[in-house]
This record gives sequence, structure tokens and C-alpha cells, in this order.
Amino acid sequence: MSYRKITTGVLAMVVVAAAAGFVLTRDREAGRTPVAEQSAQVATVRVERRDLSTTTSLPGRIGYGSARPLAGHTTATVTWLPPVGKTIKRGRQLFRADDAPVVLFYGGLPLYRPIATPLMSGRDVRIIADNLRALGYRVGYRPANTPAGESVLTPALTAAIKKWQRDLGRPVTGTVAVGDVEVQAGAVRVESLTVQPGVPAAAELMTVTSTRKVITVAAELGDAAKLTRGARVSVALPDDRTVKARVTAVGRDLTAGDGEAPKLTVSVVVDDPRRIAQLDSAEVEVTFPGRTAKKVLAVPIEALVALSEGGYAVQGPQGLISVKTGMFAGGWVQVSGPGLTEDMAVVVAA
Repeated sequence: MSYRKITTGVLAMVVVAAAAGFVLTRDREAGRTPVAEQSAQVATVRVERRDLSTTTSLPGRIGYGSARPLAGHTTATVTWLPPVGKTIKRGRQLFRADDAPVVLFYGGLPLYRPIATPLMSGRDVRIIADNLRALGYRVGYRPANTPAGESVLTPALTAAIKKWQRDLGRPVTGTVAVGDVEVQAGAVRVESLTVQPGVPAAAELMTVTSTRKVITVAAELGDAAKLTRGARVSVALPDDRTVKARVTAVGRDLTAGDGEAPKLTVSVVVDDPRRIAQLDSAEVEVTFPGRTAKKVLAVPIEALVALSEGGYAVQGPQGLISVKTGMFAGGWVQVSGPGLTEDMAVVVAA
């Protein structure tokens, strides 16, 4: 698999006249027209008006994205840790401390204080209420004057906490201490363990990743600058299948390896995750869109012939027509020149 190819680099394919089946000569005397001596069987194609688009292909790797540390926040001893590779969802235990489960809740704010004082309010209370509701517990209604984004520790929410604690096998207190739950943005996958059972739980315990598979591409700054979140791309898999995908993030931190140009990390996800369900790790090739020329005259690159004094021509019905080349893309080249018209027949090597 090519680690980098740019379709605009195909110029070398057309500059050798023999590849087009011609030996070219041009009389330099004034008034003489360039001629081509036919040396091989030839065929013709039509000049087309079409869109041309360049692409850039870069190597990528299927994985689960960057790993991040997950620490415990309870004064206890770790008594159990999950296996590497395990996916943990809302309400499931991340680890056990003093043989009690510490579970995963979803949210954007870690618990920073005990949820204990009746009628206390805040965004952290909202996290407890939202997660218990999502797990099927009845948490009651928020008081009408509660600020947006917050909840209140009402008697109904306290009753829900007690029922949840009873179901978990934790002491039924009706309060949630810091460290009873760990808050993450969503489900996590255990990437690695950094400790063993028996250590204090108030420390970094493991690294986790997203559960969604991500294709990571290291792009040079010039390539990454052309990409935006949501850009459509295609991914060539190891089994020669090609799947559709989109850019989800373009990093801002340049990293450089030994002797390599600095690069940015580009994250890509496929439209249909089932297409890569059997691949936890694999090298792939990601093709990104480039420039586009719309509704231009174009011919297959095999129709170009190189003139001895420089420049290019195509062989039309009345002889060689000098042309100016533009974009090269997908085996076609943009051309223009006096007398060149759409649907004109031009010669290509057979």
C-alpha cells in the first residue's frame, strides 16, 4: 500500500511520447505544422466536458483513538479491576474499592462534593438525577425555579439514590460521596491497567478510550490545512474494500518524529461501523478530496503527446493541435487550445 500518493503527480506518465504510440517530429521552419509519424495501432476517444478533482491519499490506522488516564477519587483499597479491552457503559462498575462497586456515570463535570444536603442544587446534582433516570429510577420533578442545567436534591431524588444503592449492594445512605461514581463523557473501553488490586484507589488506575473505532491519520500541515470537520473521505481497507467515511477532528498540536516533518492528527470515522467491526487494529489508506475544476474540456492522459520543443499536443482529425494543460486527476487532464472542441475525436494509444 502506498504511504503517500498525489494524483497531480502523474505528469511523468505522459511525457514519454512512445507511451502514446507516436514518434514526434516538428519542422522548425516557419509556417510548417507539427506532424506525428504513427508507429503503433491507435484508437480515438472524444474530448469531454467534465469535472476533475484531485485527491491526496495518506496512511492511517484503525484503533480507538487516544487513550486517557482514569483515576479513582475514593479513600479505599482497590479490590478488583476490569480486564483490558472491556467496554463499560453507564451504571456498570469501573472497579471495586473496599469490595464496593465504583460505577460509571455520563456527564461533563466530575463530582467535586458529596451529594448529601437536602435541597442542595447544582450541575453535579443534575448529573446524578440524569443518570439515575436513564437507568430507570424515578427521580421526580425539578422545582420550577431551578436554574437551567441544574437539579435539586429533592426527597424523590434521595429515594431514587437509596434504591440505586440497594440494588448495587452499597450502604443505603441516600447520599453520594465523591468517588462513589466516576464521570466520563460516555461509555469507555479499557486500554490498559496501570496498577494491580491492593493499591490505594485515589490514584490513576487505568487508561481508557472511546468505544467508537477511529481511523487516525498523521497529516503534514499543508495537507491538514485543506481538511475540515465533516469532510467526506474514502478508506481503502486491507482486504481491498473501500468504505465511505468523514473527518471528525483535525488536531492543533504538531508532532514530529525523527527526521520527519511535523504533522497534525486527523481523526476519521466510517459511515457504517459494521464494515470494520472485525478490525480492532489495521493499516489503511485514506483518500482526501483536493482541488476541483468544474466543466472543463478534458482528455485521457494517454491522448497527450510531448513536443520536442516543449509543451503538449493532441492528435485531432486534421493533425496535431497544441494544447495547454491544466489539472491532472483520475487519469484525465484538463486541456485548452485553438480549435479544440467538445466531442472532438483525438487519438490515444491502442
